[in-house]
Amino acid sequence: MSHWNRINDGTLNLPRLDVQQAIWAMEGLGENGKEWSLEQKFEKIAEAGFKGVSYLLPSPENMDTWHRLLDRYKLSFSAIAYPAKPQDMIDIIHHANQFGRVQYINSQVSNSFVIDKEAVHLLDGLLKVSEEYKIPHFIETHRGTVTQDLIRTAGYVEALPDLRLMIDLSHYVVAGEILGTSEKVEVYFNKLLERSAGIHGRVSSGEQVQVDVGVDGDHPMMEHFTRWWRKGMAHWLKQAQPGDLFPFCAELGPPNYYGITRRDEHGQEQEVSDRWQQALLLKWIIEEQWKKAQDKLY
Repeated sequence: MSHWNRINDGTLNLPRLDVQQAIWAMEGLGENGKEWSLEQKFEKIAEAGFKGVSYLLPSPENMDTWHRLLDRYKLSFSAIAYPAKPQDMIDIIHHANQFGRVQYINSQVSNSFVIDKEAVHLLDGLLKVSEEYKIPHFIETHRGTVTQDLIRTAGYVEALPDLRLMIDLSHYVVAGEILGTSEKVEVYFNKLLERSAGIHGRVSSGEQVQVDVGVDGDHPMMEHFTRWWRKGMAHWLKQAQPGDLFPFCAELGPPNYYGITRRDEHGQEQEVSDRWQQALLLKWIIEEQWKKAQDKLY
C-alpha cells in the first residue's frame, strides 16, 4: 500500500481501529428541544469514547475554535472534500495544510455523469496529487458522484492499483435495491472491500438509505453489513503496517438528508430514530467486528 494511502501514527503498535463520529451526523441533536452547541457535541463524542471527528475543513476564521476543541477533547480530525478536478485537490490540500492537523482526506468526487475512461483519468489525477503532497486520501463510494455505480466503481478499482476506498455500501444497497445479498453482489462488493481504507457506518435496506437497526442491532440487513465491514477490515489488516489506523466513522444523516421523520400532532417533523443512540450502537458493533477480524488474522 502506498504511503499516501495509509494513516500511521508513527508508533510500532499493532494496527488498530480508530472509531470516529461525523459532525454532520450531530446536526439537530440535543436535549429539551435545544440543539447541542459545537462544544457540547465534542464533549458528547469524547465521553462516548470516539477517537476523532469528520467534517468539512474549517474556514480560516474558525480554525482557532476547532484547534481548541480538538485539543481539549483529544480528538483527531479528518476532512470531507468535494473535488471535481486535480486543481481542486491541490487547493483542498493547501487548505488542509493551513489547518495543520488533518488525519486524512475523504473525497466525494464530482460528478456522477463522469464515467469510464474520463472517470479513471480524473481519479488518477487526484491520486497523483495526493502522492505528490503525501497526504492520506480516500475516495468514498457514494451516490451522485463518480463512484455512483457499483459495477463501474469495480472497474475503477481494476484500472487504478493505488485507489483506496472509504467504504459506504449503504449507497449501493439502496441504489441497487439489494434486499439481502446474492452471489453477484458478493463478487462485486468483495472487489471494493479489498481496497478498504476505512468505513462509513450506516445501514440501508434495498429501499431506504438509512434505517434504524433496532436497540440491539437486530435489523435483517445488519448481518450483511457486519459481514461486509468485517471482510473489509480483514482485507486491510492483511497489508497493514505497525501503527496503521483503520477509520470507522459513524455517519447517520439528519432529516432532510437521510433521517426518516413523521409528523407529530402539532404538524412538526420528528425523527423516528434516536440518531445518537444508533451511533453509539454502531460504535459498539464495529468494535466487536474488529475483534473478530483480528482473531481471524492473528
